[in-house]
Parts: sequence; structure tokens; C-alpha cells
Amino acid sequence: MPEHGDYASTLAMQLAKKSGVAPRDLAADLAKHLGQVAGIASVDVAGPGFLNIRLDAAAAGAVAGLIVAQGNAYGRSERLTAQHINLEFVSANPTGPIHLGHTRWAAVGDSLRRILAAAGAKVTAEHYINDAGAQVDRFARSVYAAAQGEPTPEDGYPGEYVADIAQQILAEHPDALSRPDALELFSAEGYRLMLAEMRASLERFGVHFDVWFSEKTLHDGGAVEHALDELRKQGHVFDSDGAIWLRTTDFTDDKDRVLIRSNGEKTYFAADAAYYINKRERGFDKCIYMLGADHHGYVNRLKAIAACAGDDPDFNIEILIGQLVSLYQGGEPVKLSKRAGTLITLDEIVEAVGVDAARYSLARSSTDSPLTLDLDEITRNSNDNPVHYVRYAHARIASLMRNAAELGVTLGTTYDPGLLSHERENDLLKALSEFPAVVATAAELREPHRIARYLEDLASAYHRFYDACRVLPQAGEAPTDLTTARLWLVEASRVVLANGLELLGVSAPDRM
Repeated sequence: MPEHGDYASTLAMQLAKKSGVAPRDLAADLAKHLGQVAGIASVDVAGPGFLNIRLDAAAAGAVAGLIVAQGNAYGRSERLTAQHINLEFVSANPTGPIHLGHTRWAAVGDSLRRILAAAGAKVTAEHYINDAGAQVDRFARSVYAAAQGEPTPEDGYPGEYVADIAQQILAEHPDALSRPDALELFSAEGYRLMLAEMRASLERFGVHFDVWFSEKTLHDGGAVEHALDELRKQGHVFDSDGAIWLRTTDFTDDKDRVLIRSNGEKTYFAADAAYYINKRERGFDKCIYMLGADHHGYVNRLKAIAACAGDDPDFNIEILIGQLVSLYQGGEPVKLSKRAGTLITLDEIVEAVGVDAARYSLARSSTDSPLTLDLDEITRNSNDNPVHYVRYAHARIASLMRNAAELGVTLGTTYDPGLLSHERENDLLKALSEFPAVVATAAELREPHRIARYLEDLASAYHRFYDACRVLPQAGEAPTDLTTARLWLVEASRVVLANGLELLGVSAPDRM
């Protein structure tokens, strides 16, 4: 609480047992030393050993200058500098457009990539292309049937996008249907065009992948056989009933897993094992998998792969599960897509609400819980709409800075931080100072929604400050030193809002 100081610490209570000193006595000793530190106005001991610390106005106000000086570097740290992370997310089958089921991870995954990098980690964003299974054959037959004007095969893929791709192939290859290798052509070209469309949709959504990794290359390049050899060396591979197994029950999995069936066919699990080992051999010390709500069963088996490979499953691999998203408009569920048949596509969501509203709304809630989005709500220009509220705060500051320039009021080269002593100024300065810790925590806990919720609190603190503290002089008044100091505080607020929105892949507008 403000009356207790700017910061509270439980350090004395945490160290008391190790030091052999009573918590309150240790707190008193710490308070004595902290009280001699420049910038600290007072330190009081409360209760069993709480330290309530109050900064002097100049020390608190200096935060604004630090933020303005650091600019877009403010909030970044070296907390995770030693970590080389492979972040895999979306990983959609190349058999249809990016749809609603992928879109939440597209927003959250890309935000997490930005946040991890801001915390100092070396991050590679990777999309795993599931192009080695039966679904690719079904997709090829669906496109081939559409090109011939025939109904979609019973196990095929419906939707106008299939017919669109078929027509593109026919336009590029007029003789496609008469060729002896027609089905192979439609398979290869359909895959190429679908993948290009997926890439384009994600790029329009502000999501860029450093690596698009083909599952097929694991099979064609001998990676599965190599993984099998590596796992045998660790002693967890065994043969039974003509099949080759991995004894994952040694590491909390509910059953052992088949790698190679008795007919010689490689399982999906074999590809999963090969893919993990491939990642580790590419130099990633931490592999993060971001999977959909229907993949809970993958958690133990993937961790078991890491353990069977001789790794630490509590460090080298992480599996994040994201819950489902539902869309509503006008109080009713959004109807299914005409183009994609049973799906709602990413492009349709962006067309309905825009990139900024979609990304912010998808990233601002914990992925542990299902998410319901009302398209009318997230596009409303109202303070009740969080994305509008935060972006409007940035636009409001940009407008103020333009007005200042028109009045000839500038930041100059310095200001008196001690003048920022109003209660609302202190609240805003404290909020601004917390940004680096929020970013570091969001990175360590893999929780981008912490950034969004912080920005909403910061926007609220800024609006309260603006309502209570006049920044620019009224007509006929001359700017004062307090005007300059408050202008630095305003600019610091703009910097942090922009930096935070950038971490979410959301634009910070100068006008709204």
C-alpha cells in the first residue's frame, strides 16, 4: 500500500533462518544499511520483519530518464542469455488453410518468441510440416478429384480452397490431367501451393518462422534410423513380437511405444523421437513444443523420449498445451467458413477484426483455459475493450507530444527528476520501473499474457496521471521546469507502451 512505502521486501524473513538471527532484528540491521543508500528516503520495519522502502522523489523520477535513454532496449535483459531454445508452434498439416485451432498458438507462440529473445535467449521459431502421413495422400486425391470435377473422396478434404488449388494447378499445367503421373503432379503442386498459402497467411499475421522443417526429410534422410541407433546406445530400445520398441515406461509413460512395426513400417512415434534428437543435435539445449488441446497424451511420451535419449526431461524439453478458442458475433457462434468447409480460417479472422485486435485478444489470456472471443467486443472503440484501451493510451501520448512540439516545448537534454513528486506521478513511475521484471517473468514462465495485463495496468496508471497532472501549459502560460519533467515522464510511458505492444506483435499507433 502507498502509505507503507514504494517497495516492500521479505528478505529479512527469507534469510533469518540461514543467518541465525531473528527476522525482525535482521530487518532492523538491513534497514540501517539501506537507509544510507543514495536515493532511499526511508526504510521502516513492520510486523515480523517486513522492510518498507520509500525512495526520494529524485531517485524515483530518474526512472523516466533511464527509459527514454534506453528507448526500445528498455525491458530487455540477459536473464536467459545462456539458453538456446527451439520454439515449435502451429505445426499445421499442409492440407488446408491455417484455421482457428492454430491461430491462438500463432499469436501466443510468436509473442513468446519475442519475449524469450527480449530476455536474452537465442530463439529459433520452427514450424513442423506434417507431410509424411496418409493425410497428404488424401489431400492429393481431393485436389485431383476437384480438378476432374468429381466429388470429394469419402476420406478427403472438403472446402472451396481445394477447388481453388486444383484450378491453379490446371492453369500452370494445362496438360496435368492427361499426364501419366497426374496424381503425383497434383500431390507435389498441391503441397507446394498449400504451403505457400500457409506461409503467406502467417506472415500477414506477423508470424515469421526461421525454420520450416519437413517430417518427410526425417524418413528420407535416415534420421529415424540414426535416432534408433542413438536410443539403443542408451539402453532403452528392445525387440518384441518382430517389432522394435522404446521402453518409455521407465520414465512415467503409461505404456511402451512401438518405433518400427513388425511389417517394417515406421510409426509416428519414431518420427517424434527422430525429430527431438535432430533438434538436440542442431544445438538446442531446450526444446519447447506448443501443442493443441487434444495433445495432452503427448506430454509424457515426449518427455520420455528426452529421458530415453539421456537428457533431463525437466530441462531439455517443455510441452505447453493450449486450450480451445470459440468465436461469437452478435451473441451467436461464428458460422463455419465457406472456403474451408468445416473450419474458420486465420485470414477470415484477420479480415473480420484486423491483425492487432486478433493478436492482442488471443495473447492476453492464459492458455491454460478455453478462450471465448466476441468479435463485436474486440473491435469496439471503447475503454472496455483492452486492445483499444492500451493502443489509445499510446495514441493519446503521441498526440500530446505533437501538441508540445507545436507549442515549442521539447524534452531538451535533461530535467529535474525531483519535481516528479505527485502521487500519480509516483504511481506511474513505479509501474514503468516494473516492466523489465514483468518481461523476465513472462519469459521464464512462458506466459505472454502477463505483458498484456501489465500494459492494461500501465495504461490505467497513465490515464490517472494525465487526469490529475497538467503536462502542457495553458494558453498564455510559459512552460516551466515541471512541464519539462512531466514531458519526460510522458515520453517514458510512450516508450514502454510501444515496447510492450511490440512484444505482442501489436502496433502502437500515433493516431486513432
